[in-house]
Parts: sequence; C-alpha cells; structure tokens
Amino acid sequence: MNLLKANSESILNAAKIIKAGGLVAFPTETVYGLGADGLNPIAVAKIFEVKKRPSFNPLILHIDDKSWFAKLTSPIEKNVELLIEKFMPGPLTLVLPKNNIVPDIVTSGNDTVAIRMPNHPVALELIKEAGTPIAAPSANRFGHLSPTEAFHVKKYLGNKVDLILDGGKCSVGIESTIIQYEEGSFYLLRHGGISKEEVEKITGKISNKKPNAEKPNSPGQLPFHYSPNTPLKFYDASLLDESKKIGALFYKKKIDNYNYKMERVLSPSGNLREAAANLFLMLHELESSELDLILVEKIEQSGLGRAIMDRLSKAVNKHY
Repeated sequence: MNLLKANSESILNAAKIIKAGGLVAFPTETVYGLGADGLNPIAVAKIFEVKKRPSFNPLILHIDDKSWFAKLTSPIEKNVELLIEKFMPGPLTLVLPKNNIVPDIVTSGNDTVAIRMPNHPVALELIKEAGTPIAAPSANRFGHLSPTEAFHVKKYLGNKVDLILDGGKCSVGIESTIIQYEEGSFYLLRHGGISKEEVEKITGKISNKKPNAEKPNSPGQLPFHYSPNTPLKFYDASLLDESKKIGALFYKKKIDNYNYKMERVLSPSGNLREAAANLFLMLHELESSELDLILVEKIEQSGLGRAIMDRLSKAVNKHY
C-alpha cells in the first residue's frame, strides 16, 4: 500500500524516498503535489514521465525556509521581500531569475524559476527532512482535475508514485497565485489562492502578462487544463436534454427546476474561499458519476472568483 496517513514516521519515510530520487505525493494548502528532489534532474524527469506533462511546461520549487531564496535566485529586491514577508508561507509563487543550482529541466530551459513556500505542516516538514527544494506540480495526469484529497491522487496515478502522504482535504483547494518580478515591475501569470487585489496592496497595480503557451515560464499558462473526463460546459438552458445524464455545479444555489442526475453547490453563503476549496472536490464527485455532461454556472470575476473562473474556463476549453 503506497498511501499512508501523514505522521512523523511516514514523513521521514517520504523524505528518504525524495533523497533517493523517488516520487512522493504530498498535501499542501492548495492541492496535492507530485514531488521530487528539485535539484536532481533525473528525479525531476520522473515527474514529467508519470504525469505525461509536456517538457516545455516548467515546475514550481517548494521550499521550507526563506533562506532558500538566496541559493535559488539572484539577490532579492526590497519590493519582492515585502511580498515574501506578507504571503509566505502561503499560496503565492514568485517567478524570479534563477541561479545555476536550479536544473534546466525544472525551468524548461527558462532563465527564471518559480518558487513558493507552502502553508501546510506536512509539506513543510517533508521539505525540511528531505533537505532540498521539492519540485512539485499537481499530483494528477496532465490536464486533468487537480487533486485536493489523497484518494484523488490514488485514482489518477495509482502505484506510479512511490508514496502518497494523506494529509486530509486541502484548505485552499486551488493552485497558487503566480507573480513574476522583472525589471522593477510585477506581472500576474496565474490567478490563484491569493487574490490580485491582496497582492496589489503590497505591490501597487500589477499588469497581466499575456500567457506564452509555446514557452511558458510558469505553470498555468496553457489555454486548457484542470478538466474532468466528462465534457464540461458553462450553463446554458439550451443544453438541457432529458435523453442525457446531466450534472450541474452551481455557485450559491440551484438556478432552475431541471432534474439533474447530480448537482452540487460550491457555497450556499456565497463565500468565495469556500467555493474555491470545494471546486475540484465537487468536480471530482461529478466526474465519478457516469454523466454525459457537466454544466457549470459562471460566477463574478472578482477576488478569488477570477481564479475559479480561470480554472473553469480552461476546463471548458478542453472539451470544445
């Protein structure tokens, strides 16, 4: 059995696997990550192989201590330090110039590296015990739903992972916000667990950088991603068809009288944090219900709503 409850013993075992060049799936506050020694290019190559991830799509290095910034990137400027102090540990990733210690396979040949410090005790202890930054994308097959519970990892990757640490449900439930700092300016590369507005309180106005799908310098820049196997479309009453098994995902409440085979509500109180935490969990439930179609309600694109709509839009794109 390669799925173990996270405790001191299993984390130590997982750290040994990382040190030996193996793969460990572990919980963070955002989603479960598929981790390998981020300074070992052979180990990192296994991530791409197991996930069937394109080699041009870079990874994030996860650290347990801010002192790693001095080793992985060039000297930190004051504006970047303010972000690190405010949001790390937490669901924020910074894209910065990389040092030579970082293998090219991690950055997909880019001269920048994505770094974050997760806010989860299991993740932090694992990185500390491994003694190395852990490269980790989401622990799923490339392009599919992100895992927010350990059994999601088991469903997608099975025994392709040496060990899965079960740390319960991820509290944030969507991936980290990604910010690049370049030539004195900040750029938003991916909406995530910290809203753009929260970041801008520290940085001032942030520009949106147009995604480069051919040569991305961080995860989350491809036009389709995060998708269930079942076709997913934004809610439109014209798509309702009694001859099909249809499921629905609503924001605050059901918005029609249709008899769905399965329906879920992200947050009856309209709380965007609760909605984000439930997004992938409920999409996994709908995916597992042998449906012909999943309809999802659009929500307002403000705060974390932008991150939720980013995930849904990319999931819908895959099925058109």
